[in-house]
Amino acid sequence: MTDALKVSVLVPVYNERFLAAESIRRVLAVRHPSIREVEVIVVDDGSTDGTREVLRALAREHPELRYIEHERNQGKGAALRTALSHATGDVCVAHDADLEYHPDDFGVLIQPFLKEQADAVFGSRFLPGEYRRVLLFYHSVGNRLLTTLVNLLTNLNLSDMETCYKMVRTKLLKSIPLRYNDFRIEPELTIKLAKRGAAIFEAPIRYSGRTYVEGKKIGWRDGLKALGAIARGALVDDLYVNDPYGAHILHSLSRARKFSRWMSDAIRPWVGRSVLEIGAGIGNLTVHLVPRDRYRATDINPDYLDYLHNFALGKPYLEVGTVHAESAADFAPLAGRFDTVVCLNVLEHLDEPVRVLENFHRALEPGGRAIVLVPAGPSRFNSLDRALGHRLRYTPERLRQVVTAAGFEVERLVDFNRAGVPGWRLNGWTRRTTFSRVQLKLFNSMVWLARHLDRVLPWRGLSLIVVARKREK
Repeated sequence: MTDALKVSVLVPVYNERFLAAESIRRVLAVRHPSIREVEVIVVDDGSTDGTREVLRALAREHPELRYIEHERNQGKGAALRTALSHATGDVCVAHDADLEYHPDDFGVLIQPFLKEQADAVFGSRFLPGEYRRVLLFYHSVGNRLLTTLVNLLTNLNLSDMETCYKMVRTKLLKSIPLRYNDFRIEPELTIKLAKRGAAIFEAPIRYSGRTYVEGKKIGWRDGLKALGAIARGALVDDLYVNDPYGAHILHSLSRARKFSRWMSDAIRPWVGRSVLEIGAGIGNLTVHLVPRDRYRATDINPDYLDYLHNFALGKPYLEVGTVHAESAADFAPLAGRFDTVVCLNVLEHLDEPVRVLENFHRALEPGGRAIVLVPAGPSRFNSLDRALGHRLRYTPERLRQVVTAAGFEVERLVDFNRAGVPGWRLNGWTRRTTFSRVQLKLFNSMVWLARHLDRVLPWRGLSLIVVARKREK
């Protein structure tokens, strides 16, 4: 990132006639060397107390303000989603229009993005600072209870999950589906950031909390709803908006870590010291193959690359970058630099597999190996293949043909995961488009058995692994 960022401030407003204008003026007045520009997006969420007229006048006074109205009250979460859809900043932060929070603290929150490659920074009202206002006891007890429950679920150590000031990279925030219309959006966003592997930081902020007499809106009923949201977050992985990469399925597979370990063990004998991985996704395989003398994990999905960049922190041997498997231009600077190319579950997505393998050939030093895994058995093509964007399932003959056409020698061709075939067939018969959590947990727990069965089951594997060798000069 640069040394100054554009901040999009999302301001949901509901019945704050006496405070909203002053609160928003304070946001508009923010100046800080690390903030290039402040973009303010205000959503009136169906106010009925005269707030709407106040905001309209403010918008006329400040044409730089983006002002939007909801016809009826829908809740804080709904207002934030509307504001987010218009955000163009590098990072986003919500701001309540009730003077409880101090927008001058944006300068503190933005530092971890510039210095630590943060994905999200939570402004904590409980971290030590120069001073803080004494809070309502029962409200703070409820806050700490909800924070503790979220920490137990996510294995984080947050001090203030319910804070309004959650500053998040805009691209990341827009890629997360936010379903709740009310205050439940706070635990929802926190849990989903954690499950996405976001690098989350905290920074101390000031807080001038209101009493209920002064107009505080959140109460014990919202706390009970938050408990339900936390319970749902524990059970449901709804982490990506719809995309062409099948991200929701890939993240589901990340739970099957024993299976990923088995896959890495299956190819490990041929993996060298300098590795180029194509289609690394969120590192389901990478994590089992590093460290190496040099390892370059690549993908084309920006959300996956963000995840990989976070994973690479503190690993000087691990590089992350964009490589299109079919692009000769992307492979030109990689020519002859690796002894191994690893490409699992990618070739079946592409129209020109020979061109892809020719690119792998170019990236390898003489005698180097390309290790490619593809789904096997055209008759097994089903709804899951379509959901994953597979164009075909390979036969051994077709895979050999593609590999040799690219100039490789076939060193080894291996059937993999025979035990998974019945489950795949069952999913096809029931026309499933994703793996259920129960299925994945059951299969993951039985990987030890599947490893043994793979040696004796009589049918072909669910996948094929080819080890292709570049000829010595």
